[in-house]
Amino acid sequence: MITLSDVREARERVGDVARHTPLERSRSFSEMSGADLHLKLENFQRTGAFKIRGAMNRIATLSEAEREAGVVTASAGNHAQGVALAADRAGVDATVVMPRFAPVSKVKATRGYGASVRLEGVDYDEAQAYAHELERREDRTYVHAFDDPVVMAGQGTLGLEIVDDCPDLDTVVVPIGGGGLISGVAVAIKEQLPDVRVVGVQAEGAASAGESLKKGEVHEIDSVDTIADGIATRSVGEQTLEVMSAYVDEVVTVDDREIALALTLLLERAKTLVEGAGAVALAAVLSEAFEYEDDETIVAALCGGNIDLNRLGTVIRRGLVQMGRYLKITIDLKDRPGELERVSSIVARTGANVYAVHHDRTSRDVAVNAAELELELETDDAEHAADIVDALEAEGYEVEVLS
Repeated sequence: MITLSDVREARERVGDVARHTPLERSRSFSEMSGADLHLKLENFQRTGAFKIRGAMNRIATLSEAEREAGVVTASAGNHAQGVALAADRAGVDATVVMPRFAPVSKVKATRGYGASVRLEGVDYDEAQAYAHELERREDRTYVHAFDDPVVMAGQGTLGLEIVDDCPDLDTVVVPIGGGGLISGVAVAIKEQLPDVRVVGVQAEGAASAGESLKKGEVHEIDSVDTIADGIATRSVGEQTLEVMSAYVDEVVTVDDREIALALTLLLERAKTLVEGAGAVALAAVLSEAFEYEDDETIVAALCGGNIDLNRLGTVIRRGLVQMGRYLKITIDLKDRPGELERVSSIVARTGANVYAVHHDRTSRDVAVNAAELELELETDDAEHAADIVDALEAEGYEVEVLS
């Protein structure tokens, strides 16, 4: 099991590459939660995520023979970029296996850092299986994304920074995918401040850690399904589970709606862009997934900012729905002149802004003398959205709320 000394030694190795990222108190989120809430902005890290810490520490400890043979790894994206950059800085050849559906931005970034990228499998676990084939076939050193004590120690340098910048913290909230980050952070913090509570957060669609801790052995789920692709693993690691069992106080889950809301709020209130995995810690605080006291000093780790731009619009839309700021409805209209104008005037009176209109007379589900009207509306909040629906229904229209 890793020690505080391991983490401190790792800081000496990675300090020239990994940045000491900001830790800032958020007035907005403190007011929303009632806690004294601070954000560890690891999305500002080099490569956009914490993974450079563990990757750099692992490659720095390779033997000369291992450096000559090169390394291989599997990753959904952030670890891939960390290994690619660390290997390039050390002059080591790197092959990275990524799932076929990895975000395009992460694939391009990994290649841009100098690694050879192969796309295999539908998720991290299938990509990992192929990477281990390359490990055996090409005699490369496998750099595990999380289940490696040297990697864990590197990730733990983030915890040292939290203690340095916020020594009076009460609770730290950390995302869990495979468990490498929370293992390193928990050791770094608990060994210095044993009374600090360490809370881990998983996405509901990739939640294996809680069951693993309960059973005392690794529990693997059949598949993963979450917008938080950076923590979308089927299980935690054997070695990370050992550390988590000793140092982590509680594990909670958040769903994709809560993640999307946190991500959208970070953009609007903090002007900070994170990926889904980077939003889960804040999502856990705002959704009260765990109990905390008023004015409790909480640090939420925003572990990455590498979101694919194609996905960003969808996630923001989900977040706006959760905030009551976006309303999508359908209405059945009589197919006669003036009906569309009548609906438009009702919507205008409510003060809503129209994003999009789709008017369909040809759908099989619509009567011959009718038309289906689909409206996408910008609203102020959930109460405003409800007022719009009420106003339309008061005029005799049947309204179906789609989102």
